[in-house]
Amino acid sequence: MFNFLLILSLLSMILTSLVAVAFITLLERKILGYMQIRLGPNKASFLGMLQPMSDAIKLYTKEIAKPYSSNFMSFFFSPSLSLMLALMLWFSLPIFKPFIIMNMGLLMFMAILGMGVYPILMAGWSSNSNFSLIGGMRALAQTISYEVSLIFIILSNMILNNSMDLFKTICLQKSFMFLMFFFNFILWMISCIAEVNRTPFDFAEGESELVSGFNTEYSSGIFAMIFMAEYMMIIFFSTFSSMMFLGFSFYSVMFFISLMAFNFTFIWLRATLPRYRYDLLMNLSWKKILPASTFNIFFFNFLNLVTK
Repeated sequence: MFNFLLILSLLSMILTSLVAVAFITLLERKILGYMQIRLGPNKASFLGMLQPMSDAIKLYTKEIAKPYSSNFMSFFFSPSLSLMLALMLWFSLPIFKPFIIMNMGLLMFMAILGMGVYPILMAGWSSNSNFSLIGGMRALAQTISYEVSLIFIILSNMILNNSMDLFKTICLQKSFMFLMFFFNFILWMISCIAEVNRTPFDFAEGESELVSGFNTEYSSGIFAMIFMAEYMMIIFFSTFSSMMFLGFSFYSVMFFISLMAFNFTFIWLRATLPRYRYDLLMNLSWKKILPASTFNIFFFNFLNLVTK
């Protein structure tokens, strides 16, 4: 009975996240439309509610383009690997606490996040296209740079409760500890935007200089899988931020309000800010965010020793 409930919970989580990915694309197109004084999708069903389903039918029924000189296995395997890693990240969250007790959830989060760069690099290299290869290389450098900062920011939060259990961190944040982490929160949001390749840090998919980046040669269903993985990472980081910095439980109303606020922020930034310059992005990571997050580790470690 316990195994059946566990499998049912995991399946429901996967299906819910996939449905959420479909409708966050509709949310983004609607918000961008109103910010640009236009309607956005409004033809499919009432207010365009079936637009995600129409997009899915269109993408998964189109012919799959097979570049003649591409590396066949890597080319078709990398999108599914990207989507699989995005789904596996959800298992690190303390959502199914009675069924999955993960005392090292943070370690699992960092391990899966570190593997996320391989599908992008594999997709860019296996396409045998200069544009795709440059897009993959830029994504590799950008992702590695900001993952270091992300890990340092999380570690500075974890020092105060001396645990890698995310559930204990949520319990700690309920005592308004997030007021101490406000500077960390600003660094975290900048690093998250760079990690998921969103505007103004969308250099992996720079349409103006790279055509479409590492996914230039992709089309049909395999392009849709890359698309789904990217938006699933946005939803995951919004969920993780709500738990890590605000301490809201997964089953509370305030959690869903904060989750939608984070998702709206990602979309809002896309409609507001122009693309950053790549050299300034790397300088921001290595010369500003990384030293600041390193200082936070020493500060919270010192604070932890003093309070003991």
